[in-house]
Amino acid sequence: MPEQHLHIVSFDIPFPANYGGVIDVFYKAKALTDSGIKVHLHCFEYNRAHAPELENMFFSVHYYKRDISKKQLFKSIPYIVSSRSSEILVQNLLMDNYPILMEGLHTCGLLDEPRLDGRKRIVRTHNIEHEYYQNLAKVENDLFKKYYFYNEAAKLKRYEKTLEKADLLLAISKNDESYFASQYQRVEFVPAFHPFKKVQSEPGKGKYVLYHGNLSVPENSNAAKFLVNNVFNDLDIPLKIAGLNPPGHLSNLFNNGNGIELIANPDDKTLNKLIKNAHVNISVTAQKTGLKLKLLNTLYNGRFCLVNDKMLSGSDLDDLCIVANDQGSMKRKVKSLFHKSFSAESIEDRKEKLGTVYNNGHNVAQLIKLVC
Repeated sequence: MPEQHLHIVSFDIPFPANYGGVIDVFYKAKALTDSGIKVHLHCFEYNRAHAPELENMFFSVHYYKRDISKKQLFKSIPYIVSSRSSEILVQNLLMDNYPILMEGLHTCGLLDEPRLDGRKRIVRTHNIEHEYYQNLAKVENDLFKKYYFYNEAAKLKRYEKTLEKADLLLAISKNDESYFASQYQRVEFVPAFHPFKKVQSEPGKGKYVLYHGNLSVPENSNAAKFLVNNVFNDLDIPLKIAGLNPPGHLSNLFNNGNGIELIANPDDKTLNKLIKNAHVNISVTAQKTGLKLKLLNTLYNGRFCLVNDKMLSGSDLDDLCIVANDQGSMKRKVKSLFHKSFSAESIEDRKEKLGTVYNNGHNVAQLIKLVC
């Protein structure tokens, strides 16, 4: 059988794989490599170091500087696209005729490159980007950033039509698949790739509720603030909030003897232990696009998973979670769950469901048929 090669163009350096978007990029590329595909990885770099680990893993690795100068803000195409333009990348892609997998609308400037006409070009959609940016604008307090997010959302909505030039779109969630299929010809649902190999949830009871996320992201810090002020304000149940770079205004709400604790910048081992030992992992979001990979983390490794419906976002995981959409129902569900023990039957349900929908091995076989 002849060698199969694939170019993957990533919006960022996908190592370490420690935030949503790059987790899917890294574990997808790894699964392809493990299946015998020769992956040529192309990374736009910005605030992340070159990673020798990638060069040890993939057939070839190339880096390109993002042009983050202010002039990119005044172009008609979105900043996330215009700042990722590289003639060197195009020249590298022209050296052969292998298929090209573009990660996110961010890298879709390549669809407008006439020298690549006739090449098989596939786009992995990580979000409905204009909706994502509109929601970022709604929760942003800084007026300049709010204007930028609204302006970028409008550009992204116009620019999205360039996806018509792709041979195939790979949606990351069922909701996204429905949206893109209503707009474009060829769309397939390929679930997110992730690091979890087996369900490691433990039966029994924990002693606290955990919320975790990157707290430097306004959506997550707002969710944490909502839980502190509106859900756990009068509950006699301990809440721990863990995450990267919590803003000062959030830190002021904690560690004042009210049973609410902030754990800033936990390492992976600490975070995994917090997820595993919690009685309830709670996740709420204002964004319904894409797939929240932290949801998979809590289902593979934690006990009860309490979410709002936007967190599920076409993930096909509704029957593994408890859903509450307002502060009253969240309070009631937390109280109720603290009287229950997490059962071995629930663990078996997770193994069955996650092993079917989110099995990297099954999903990479489907991906290879689609892209190679």
